[in-house]
Amino acid sequence: MWRFLSLALLVFPSGAQALDQVLALRESQAAIGRMPRDHRFIDGSGRPVRLAELRGKPLVVQFVYTGCFQVCPVTTQALAGAVAQAERTLGPGTFRVATIGFNLPADSPEAMRDFGRKFGLASPSWLFLSPDAQGLPGLVADFGFRYEPTAAGFDHLLQATIVDAEGRIYRQLYGDSFDAPLFTGPLLELARNAPLPNPGLPAFLEQLRLLCTVYDPAAGRYRLNYVVVIELAVGASVVLAVLGFLGMEWRRRRRAA
Repeated sequence: MWRFLSLALLVFPSGAQALDQVLALRESQAAIGRMPRDHRFIDGSGRPVRLAELRGKPLVVQFVYTGCFQVCPVTTQALAGAVAQAERTLGPGTFRVATIGFNLPADSPEAMRDFGRKFGLASPSWLFLSPDAQGLPGLVADFGFRYEPTAAGFDHLLQATIVDAEGRIYRQLYGDSFDAPLFTGPLLELARNAPLPNPGLPAFLEQLRLLCTVYDPAAGRYRLNYVVVIELAVGASVVLAVLGFLGMEWRRRRRAA
């Protein structure tokens, strides 16, 4: 359970309330299947963003506070590594990431922009957002994210939430690192099950590429599943052979007639 929590906040001042770990985890898990409301944010450039605008692709949501000097930066770096690995498997731009600051007013749009720049995260698919102050309680409740203030900052779950393309919470991940099967796996599942918006050859090739990947625990990444490729090749050969036989038979009967 210790991996789930902000490790920098182990000593609580007099009168401070420690985070109830069991309750926090229960509320986090209870959010799975929930569709958060259309919350409002401001991004690092001052542009208003609504949560509904981020639908259409899977979304990874991370809560941080920019005044954290240990755990939130470490977790963000780990998330950046997991995102890069997932993009190598799924392709860039196939999902979005939103890092949201919950310590208002300190986590202003400018502070969130600087937080992202500190890690060199300038991808258009990764947003650093400052939420609406009045909507913050409802926002963290919708995502099952619980935190308690302490003298050192905040005690909170180390949580990353995966939201499906329709805006429904699909999976909760915990800890200060994200193993490939736990992070890329759910995104791969959503990509496989999501309807393709543009049918045709590109969509077919994308679906085929996703079908032919498998996680390799030795390499720690997804790779081409040669078993599936061989099965597809054999199946295609059989289909072509049958079609060739039928074509030859049709021509033979036509000549005989």
